[in-house]
Amino acid sequence: MSKPPKKEFNLVERIQKLKDAGLTIEIPDKGVEDELEELASLPERIKLILGILQDKPQKATEMNYFILYDISNNKVRNLISKFLLKKGCIRVQKSVFLGHSNHKKFDEIRETLKEINEVYENKDSIILIPINISDARSIKLIGKNVDIDQIIDPPNTIFI
Repeated sequence: MSKPPKKEFNLVERIQKLKDAGLTIEIPDKGVEDELEELASLPERIKLILGILQDKPQKATEMNYFILYDISNNKVRNLISKFLLKKGCIRVQKSVFLGHSNHKKFDEIRETLKEINEVYENKDSIILIPINISDARSIKLIGKNVDIDQIIDPPNTIFI
């Protein structure tokens, strides 16, 4: 007799199952390792970001946006980061993602994150910030010895 097919749960259903199992807000110990996978190297992340910002002209139906969150529960934070990666967002920092999609997908992500935040009692925050290309090109990076201006707007040079 074969096993029945495994039921797939969407993110909101998974958070609801955690709540039903007694999810409480955790205050992580200082020595606790985060469950999140390692970030890609900074040059790799910059290449991905620039792939969005320097791509062909953006359609009127598409948008760029940052998603930032402050979530205290490790399990919820891990599930949300995996959800955002699955939706095609690029991890900029551990709790900062850059998204590029049509408005419908943006609204779907926003609604899912809103539902998750309402499932359990928390003091978490999730911020979605739409950005246009000109604003994105004025981003400045401090630290890690990377001159993002040289990457975004390289100087024009003519060799003779």
